[in-house]
Amino acid sequence: MEPKTALSQRTVTLPGSAVAALGAQPIRQLEERLVAGERWRDGGYVFASTIGTPLEPSNVGARLHGLLAVAGLPRQRFHDLRHCAASLLLAGGIAPRAIMGILGHSQIGLTMNTYAHLSPALEHDAARALDAVLAVAETG
Repeated sequence: MEPKTALSQRTVTLPGSAVAALGAQPIRQLEERLVAGERWRDGGYVFASTIGTPLEPSNVGARLHGLLAVAGLPRQRFHDLRHCAASLLLAGGIAPRAIMGILGHSQIGLTMNTYAHLSPALEHDAARALDAVLAVAETG
């Protein structure tokens, strides 16, 4: 499948936890291959079904819903994880331009208007930051 845009094909720096999970994946897949035996169909996928075939989107969604339920989190679509990641990055103080690059957007407005949801915590952080700037300005 071809990428949607030229920016869709890019190098993304992953957090260490993701690198570790990807590093462990070949071992997990080898275990699944041994269990599947002759039923295994090697398609060269990093993430495959328990018999090596491509993952079915409905199965991925069902698995996500189960994990969210166990964690006590609201049900959401797989794609909504992009919204969550963008919002968490923004809440973590990551520059919007960096978030734009991670998501592969060509326009900062798309990133900020679509994926970065303002939370009460961010509003409080902004108010405290403004207080700090104004305090420095008054004493300066």
